[in-house]
Amino acid sequence: MNRTIYFNPKKENALRHFSNTLLRYIRKTKKDSQTLVLVCIGTDRATGDCLGPLVGHYLAESLPSDFPLVYGSLSKPVHAANLIQTIEMIDQTIASPYMIVIDACLGCAEHVGYVTVSNRPLEPGKGVHKDLPSLGHLSITGIVDQYGSENYHTIQNTHLNEVVKLADFIAGGITDLISYHRF
Repeated sequence: MNRTIYFNPKKENALRHFSNTLLRYIRKTKKDSQTLVLVCIGTDRATGDCLGPLVGHYLAESLPSDFPLVYGSLSKPVHAANLIQTIEMIDQTIASPYMIVIDACLGCAEHVGYVTVSNRPLEPGKGVHKDLPSLGHLSITGIVDQYGSENYHTIQNTHLNEVVKLADFIAGGITDLISYHRF
C-alpha cells in the first residue's frame, strides 16, 4: 500500500517518530542483499532547492566513515542536469542499491515546514515541470514553500531559514537511524 506520512518538526518526539517510520519502512521493503544508498537531490543555486544538498552535507559530516553511500551535497550536488548520470553510476557500481531519495518540494500552506516520508518513488522536478525519471524505494521530502502558479519563482525565493531547519531535521533523523541500526 502506498502511503505518505507527514511530520511536523516542531512537535515533541517528531524526530524519533520520523526515524522509527524510516526504520519500519526499510525493514519491510529492503532485502538483506541490497545496499542502502541516500540520494540527496537539489542545487545550491536556488534557495528552495538546496534542501537535498544541505542534507547530504550534514550527513557527510555526521555519519560514520564506513557509510560512504551518500550522493548529493553542497560540493557535489545531484540535480536535473546530472541526475540520470548519477543513477546510471549507482546502478553500475552497486549490485543491488536500495535508494532513499531526499528532495525539497512545494505543498499547501498548512504543510509548509513539514517533512514527508513515502514508500513510493520520488518524482523530482515535478513542481517546476521538469521531465525526470521517478526513483527510489523510499522518498523523503521537505515542504519548503507553498505551491502556486509561479513555482519556479517560489523555489528561487524561499527563505533559507526554513530550508535549513528542514534539512537539519531530516539529517538528524537519518543519522540517528544509521547510528543505531546497521543496514
